[in-house]
Amino acid sequence: MGNSETSATNRDNWIIHRTGGPVLATAVHAGHTIREELQPYLAADDAELRREEDPLTDIWASAAPDHMLCRTSRFEVDLNRSRDMALATKPENTWGKRIWRESPPQEMIERSLAQHDRFYALMRNWIEDLIRLHGKILLLDIHSYNHRRDGPYAPAASLASNPDIDLGLTELNHDRFGSLVGVFSETLSQVPCQGRNPDVRGNVRYPDGGNWPEWVFAEFGDDVCTITLEYKKFYMDEWSGHAYLPVVEDLRVGISQAIEAATQELKRCR
Repeated sequence: MGNSETSATNRDNWIIHRTGGPVLATAVHAGHTIREELQPYLAADDAELRREEDPLTDIWASAAPDHMLCRTSRFEVDLNRSRDMALATKPENTWGKRIWRESPPQEMIERSLAQHDRFYALMRNWIEDLIRLHGKILLLDIHSYNHRRDGPYAPAASLASNPDIDLGLTELNHDRFGSLVGVFSETLSQVPCQGRNPDVRGNVRYPDGGNWPEWVFAEFGDDVCTITLEYKKFYMDEWSGHAYLPVVEDLRVGISQAIEAATQELKRCR
């Protein structure tokens, strides 16, 4: 795995780039496509689906030397949920929102769950390979979140509880990787975004990391430093879907520099 390898899998609509690490990033909610056979069962329209997805997070994930970008919507298969919840058809399991008009036939659901199986099998092998090469790795799990849920013209959510970038730091050994987290967070906050330094804080919005980082920690323990990044959607209009490209570009510079600094610090973690 010393040479760079890029592949786009037609079956699963993923983009996979492997160079040998030691930093691996995933954007499992970046996608928007849903298989044609599932679309007649949807109740939510295109804009509603996109509002609950994580647009453009694949741009930041691609800053890592190794990355996996998912082009499939989280509503076809949610790779950050357990298998039994990866295609949730009841509103109580989708934040009260009616995504599905009715549940798709079980054979269609099973095709989605097979993607979930392939993802975790792929990532197990990939992470094992990187650990064999480096002894320890940094995994960045990249997402975004809404802060204007009351409507396009209503006030945005409070700045006090909604940082520009919320770092999820619950699925790692802080004794081993605390210095890396500090370097990564500090660098991320010091790279200006349209004339100001972004507000970067840890564990503000979410009490856990979701199934994907929890699985990584359970399977690989102290060999992987997993950081979940939740970008507030100040980089776009979450109601219209329009992106603010200068903000997106500045944030990519920020994560690129943070990855570079964290990679050097990772070598010093014992």
